Amino acid sequence: MISRSILVVALSLQTVAALAQATTPPPTAAPLAAPGASGTRSDVTLAKFQKRREKAIMAADTDGDGKISLLEWEAFQAKRNVKGDAAKSFARIDSNHDGFIDRAELNAFFAKRFARLDKNADGILTADELPGHKTAPKQEQ
Repeated sequence: MISRSILVVALSLQTVAALAQATTPPPTAAPLAAPGASGTRSDVTLAKFQKRREKAIMAADTDGDGKISLLEWEAFQAKRNVKGDAAKSFARIDSNHDGFIDRAELNAFFAKRFARLDKNADGILTADELPGHKTAPKQEQ
């Protein structure tokens, strides 16, 4: 089970590194783009996607130990008025089943979510691919 977790973390890190290299613009001026087209401010890379969500979710780490326990997760979900079973969502993210969610598990979870949202698999989420956008497809739970 540990080797599987290591594999997931390694693949996540490789994906982030590859996307960072592929999405780094050249030093020349970028062409003007139409709203929603690649290169606009609303575009989100995997690294940006993970960083935003990790920052928000790590706020649940109330004891500051770098990982989130089930009790911290339940309190965090209650504070945010999230509907649904907090224990189920916790179990989905806690891929190594050690009873804690750490940064590596969050990154792996968000890499999977990013891949599902990135419908054209270009490594960038445009506004119409982001959840909540009026043209975004409805999310399946």
